[in-house]
Amino acid sequence: QDLNLYLDDQMVDTLKISADLKGRASTEIAISGSGFGLNMQEARREALDNMKKLQTVLITGSLPVKLNIIKTDNISPSLGQEFLKNALLIGMLSMIGVAAVVYLRYKELLIVIPILIVIVSEILLILGVAALLGQNLDIAGIAGIIVAIGTGVDDQIVITDETLRKETERYVNWKQKIKKAFFIVVAAYAATMASMLPLLFAGAGLLRGFAITTMIGLTNGVLITRPAFSKMIEILLKDKVE
Repeated sequence: QDLNLYLDDQMVDTLKISADLKGRASTEIAISGSGFGLNMQEARREALDNMKKLQTVLITGSLPVKLNIIKTDNISPSLGQEFLKNALLIGMLSMIGVAAVVYLRYKELLIVIPILIVIVSEILLILGVAALLGQNLDIAGIAGIIVAIGTGVDDQIVITDETLRKETERYVNWKQKIKKAFFIVVAAYAATMASMLPLLFAGAGLLRGFAITTMIGLTNGVLITRPAFSKMIEILLKDKVE
């Protein structure tokens, strides 16, 4: 429907906004407009002026709906596409790096493969839960995913190390070893979650995406992927720990 902008009771511009926003919360709002002129350059200049007017309206809170401006970013389509490509490339290189380091540490593909499976599973779970919550994925959110995945790998190494302890040590069977590892994992989870809570409101919400994706990833890990990983390790390495 039309979004009319008034100055001193005089309508100065008309834009278009989704008609189904009234009465519901939304994290994705599209407002469109156009520019007119004798040539393309003049029309582009008018469209830019309209955009600046709209930005002023949004910042001052003059819309007839409740709107919280958390932050404003300007990303060109080409830059956004390049950023996505780089993020995917870095993600693949990171997984290869993790696999190489874990293999050098344990010399066992039976350990490397479950860790990689869990990494991919955690990424999918984080993205799925974030989508269900209507959480936009910005740069801070991607940083949160990286932190959650890094913490997950650390927890998996703790579980693996505890599982592979020698029988002469205090923990003489795999159940006790897994229990000890999970105590460490849950303690680290509680401490990290406590540190993330202030970030939900710090900096006028600028770090909210980072905190939310980190908390989603850690919670998914403790409730889903860590138990699944420990079960995989139990099955694959049972002969080594008995």
